Parts: sequence; structure tokens; C-alpha cells
Amino acid sequence: MSAPDAAQVEVTEETEQAGWDAVSDLPPSAKLVAKVLEYNGTLTQSQLAEETMLPPRTVRYALNRLEEVGVVHSRFSFSDARKRIYTLAFE
Repeated sequence: MSAPDAAQVEVTEETEQAGWDAVSDLPPSAKLVAKVLEYNGTLTQSQLAEETMLPPRTVRYALNRLEEVGVVHSRFSFSDARKRIYTLAFE
């Protein structure tokens, strides 16, 4: 495996900065959810509510706002199709 060249590292840093710039205009609950996702990787909505100690309704609102600005991606859980798994779109 080769090490990433300077151009790839620069693009990644620009993408990450653009992602956090989009989060800066969102409510505090959305910022908290984004930080928890950054720290933990992928989580379900109920896991996010537990980690952030926010009500499930607030977490749902925060995730919707984060998805609107393109900072969070979601997919269905393979172990339970009723749940969605959320991840940051940048890292």
C-alpha cells in the first residue's frame, strides 16, 4: 500500500472543514450529535439518544438537520431492518 500523496490529504482536510462549516450554523443538538458520531463512528438513533442524553425527538430533529446539509449518511441496519445506522459523511 502506498502512502496518500499531499493532494489527497489536502482534499480530505478541505472536505472535513467544509463539513464542519455546514454544522456550525446548526442548533447545538445537531452539533452534539455530529461530535458523538465523529467520536463513535456509526450509531443508531437510540444509541445516539443514549450517548448524548437528549430526548429521542431531539435526536431525530438533529439527524434530519444534519442530513439536510449533507453531513450525515444513513442506511438500513442489516441486523434489524427497522433501524437506521448513521455515519458522518466526512472524517
